[in-house]
Amino acid sequence: MTTALITGSSSGIGLDIARAFLESGAHVVLNGRDPERLAKAAAGLGHPERTAWVAGSIAERETGEALVRTALERFGRVDVLVNNAGTFASKPFTDVTEAELDGFLTGNLKGTYLTTQAVVRALRAQGEGGSIVNIGTVLVDHGLAGFPASAPVVSKAGVHGLTTSLAAELAADGIRVNLVSPGIIRTPLHGGADVDTFGGLALLNRVGETSEIAEAVLYLAGAGFVTGHALRVDGGHVTGRS
Repeated sequence: MTTALITGSSSGIGLDIARAFLESGAHVVLNGRDPERLAKAAAGLGHPERTAWVAGSIAERETGEALVRTALERFGRVDVLVNNAGTFASKPFTDVTEAELDGFLTGNLKGTYLTTQAVVRALRAQGEGGSIVNIGTVLVDHGLAGFPASAPVVSKAGVHGLTTSLAAELAADGIRVNLVSPGIIRTPLHGGADVDTFGGLALLNRVGETSEIAEAVLYLAGAGFVTGHALRVDGGHVTGRS
């Protein structure tokens, strides 16, 4: 039975990704920074016999190692890593502080890098291949003048680059590395904003749902002849740009 490790899975996209894996019959290890929130999310998903969780920031190397250790202790193996955890916020370029830039680079890029290292070591030890799915953003390919976000976008661009590089490096180990590039998705990230007002940015004239990102992740996790691919799930946001 597949065991999937999903970072940033106490809410939003990550939580729906976890739900999709559980519904497919997989074991799932959840992750988030808030233990109470994470425990509540795990309980809400049901399937306690197939669910474990590890609280901690992926920016800390120990968190990725704990995710692997928990998967091996509870379920006996590791098969899939979904690097979903990250932060995003809009701010004009010249107003971004060095501390804010460091925060995005650490949380989005360094955290993904360190967690992936821990999982790849485990996958190599198993010797049966595996799958890594990163979460990027279409803003790497299509910037929005009205939504300045250089700091988080450059950190996510690093994740896109890491996907391409690792797909080549790890292919000999049977480890596939792909990326889902979401457009505007209805998530708690938007706070109280009316996210539907952004629907017109996509050719399909609506925003996406977290379940649609989960479907794409599930596909890439199991697509045996796909690696190094960035799958846009954006309703035509990039294709339809003026």
